[in-house]
Amino acid sequence: MTPITTILVPTDFSSSSGEALDYARGLAAAVGASLHLIHVIENPFVYGMYSDVYIALPPDYLDGLDRAAQTRLEAQLTSEEKDRFRAEFITRIGIPAREILEYLSAHPEVGLVVMASAGRGGVARLLIGSVADKIVRGAPCPVMTVHPQHHGEGRESTIAA
Repeated sequence: MTPITTILVPTDFSSSSGEALDYARGLAAAVGASLHLIHVIENPFVYGMYSDVYIALPPDYLDGLDRAAQTRLEAQLTSEEKDRFRAEFITRIGIPAREILEYLSAHPEVGLVVMASAGRGGVARLLIGSVADKIVRGAPCPVMTVHPQHHGEGRESTIAA
């Protein structure tokens, strides 16, 4: 068995993702692994999906979303934890499962993914599928899914994972 040196934690900033991060912190501390936190911003104005109309985004719109997500992502760990876990914070814009799998392909040092098994609401999950399911099926490394501990929590409706 290959030692785990890097743990990837995808987050959509839901309480479920927070629980997964808590679990990943404990694992990283136990095995001396680094933490990579990733947040994928879905572009709400994808053209051609439902019509032939392209909606032009205001200049810097996605850059602003990216900066806000990066700030929020970095706030997930204390300064001490950032140093202790040699943390890296990654934001991407695209389809969450695809971007996470591409990150894993480009970073073979990631030995484990720890992620929430529920973040989106039931209707959203039925319509677009579970990001966790897609990661479990496509990841080149083991994936640990953390189910929310409290019924009703982690069911926020989000547009990113």
